[in-house]
Amino acid sequence: MNRPTRLAFALGLPLLAAVPASSSLGQSGDAAPYTVAETGRSFTRLQDAVDAIGDGRGTIRFASLRFADCAVQAQGDVTYQATVPGQSVLDGKACEDKAALVLRGRNARIEGLVFANIRVPDKNGAGVRLEHGNLSVSQAWFRDSEQGVLSGDDAQGTIRIDKSTFTRLGTCEGPGCAHSVYIGNYGMLAITRSRFEAGTGGHYVKSRAARIELTDSSFDDTAGHGTNYMVDLPEGATGTIADNWFVQGRDKENYSAFVAVAAEHRSHPSAGLAVEGNNARFAPGVDRRSAFVADWSGEPLKLGNNRLGAGIAGFEKR
Repeated sequence: MNRPTRLAFALGLPLLAAVPASSSLGQSGDAAPYTVAETGRSFTRLQDAVDAIGDGRGTIRFASLRFADCAVQAQGDVTYQATVPGQSVLDGKACEDKAALVLRGRNARIEGLVFANIRVPDKNGAGVRLEHGNLSVSQAWFRDSEQGVLSGDDAQGTIRIDKSTFTRLGTCEGPGCAHSVYIGNYGMLAITRSRFEAGTGGHYVKSRAARIELTDSSFDDTAGHGTNYMVDLPEGATGTIADNWFVQGRDKENYSAFVAVAAEHRSHPSAGLAVEGNNARFAPGVDRRSAFVADWSGEPLKLGNNRLGAGIAGFEKR
């Protein structure tokens, strides 16, 4: 397995507040906060750059800065791209009391951005709030917020997350729990080569999508606080959970399982869900019993060869 390591992000960056006045910086703007690649036009406000693309397709390139800024994408096909991966930080500001990026266009791609310190009154603040359309995330870091990626429902949509890190996320202080990744009734969620660590509540991945592809990723709960499952598929799902690395920490709200299937409803079939090639154990010094897979679906899952530490049962029917 190619276990991912924490992405090496540079954080010593100046903070740039959102500028409410003049939005366009003209055509050159090499040092401009945001530049639309296709036109070369630069902006001081992220929302103005998004609006300039409108219902079309375009790429917004972020300078290497910290931004107290956010935006809503209501249409179109937009790529949000750090000029230098890890050196563009959307820090502490949420649009519509939801997220740094609120997305409801056709497609959105996020490349190399950092999302930090996002909190809102209902304890559900996210780096990215996806309400409609497809989403692709790569080389991103979500940290120190109530939630990393949160989605609504789009049964025809696809979400792909690759080479990304989720650190110190989640809380159950609000009316419901927030999680590192929480996906609604989407068509498919794919997470590859990503890292989840030091959760602060809720689940690391909670997905109501009909299909899950979770591979080559790591879940390090050693420094977690008040966390629950590593992977929760509350309405069932088909697909694959393979070649991942799981460590369950001591401070758990619920340590009874690593992966939970159909614990709330059986909205999606789960027959054939493949869980294989994973490595799961407790953190050093933790002595308890748990189940690697807890299943409420009653359907035949495909459980392959998983390497499990002492005290972890491979499967429990619940």
